[in-house]
Amino acid sequence: MNDSQTAFAGSVAVNRGPIGDVAANAGAIVVTNYGDDSLTVVRPHAVAVPTHIEVGGEPVAVALTDDRAFVVTSSADADTLAIVDIRTNALVGSYPLAFTVTAVAASPDGKRAYAARAGHDHVDIAVVDTTADRVGTIDIAAGAATSIDGLAVDPSGSSLYVGVSTATGSRLVVVDTETARARTSVAIGAPIRDLAVAANGTVYVLTSDLHSRGSIKVVDPARPAVTAVMAAGTLPIGMALSADGSRAYVVDYDQVTVFCTLTHEVAETITVGARPTAIALSTTGDRLYIADVDGQVTALRVPAPAPTYSPFDAAAFADVRELAQV
Repeated sequence: MNDSQTAFAGSVAVNRGPIGDVAANAGAIVVTNYGDDSLTVVRPHAVAVPTHIEVGGEPVAVALTDDRAFVVTSSADADTLAIVDIRTNALVGSYPLAFTVTAVAASPDGKRAYAARAGHDHVDIAVVDTTADRVGTIDIAAGAATSIDGLAVDPSGSSLYVGVSTATGSRLVVVDTETARARTSVAIGAPIRDLAVAANGTVYVLTSDLHSRGSIKVVDPARPAVTAVMAAGTLPIGMALSADGSRAYVVDYDQVTVFCTLTHEVAETITVGARPTAIALSTTGDRLYIADVDGQVTALRVPAPAPTYSPFDAAAFADVRELAQV
């Protein structure tokens, strides 16, 4: 990788086949293994082997709060939202959902989970209230060729951002989580691949297709409007935003590109060994985790708002494939 503010911190082999998605908080990394219908919990702050949890279907996507993982699984019977307590590694809830689930997000307090669904002629959001143990619905759009390819909740939990793609374009829909109604929408253009929300409310929308290639649209939801556009590689598939919103980390075919959101320039290009499939930042903001097709998670040190320490640097796991101090 290039000489810069990022540095290799360690890697761990999950050994469950290709990883589909990854999420992280201050104390855990959670990955989905679609090859054997399992979820793996890796604890960078403990010298312990990863814990594998069977989830009863092919895990499609995962969202993580302080103590719970919300996992979308797909099986021949139904798509399901499974809730796992990552402190005890126990399955604590399961909600079968109609239609095909394409994305998941959770409120910061973990009391609500949002699952994007695609029916034969419409898309909507299933809202799982984990406290009341009930499921509601937010209608988003109609159309046979419509899909939801990204969900993100703002830090306050009051707004849900929905990336809606159709055969003719895409839009960012802003939903009021208290009224369960769409508040406004912003035209984006190319198919949406991922969303991220900064602490100040700015929304970053990753798009890509063969015609327009990759780009990041910067959206001010208060206006609402696209205020800037950054070129972002060839066919990017995922994005993570730094804790202070100053950097966007974008996964492309064989690399991770770091963009400065202030200057809209490429700050760094990180070449990885295997093709990356997903990316996540720890909630402390100082570790970037890259999952790949070989079933490995690589950790990088990245700039954080304040100095923090993670034992990932020292000796994190019994089955670490490679660990180096930089």
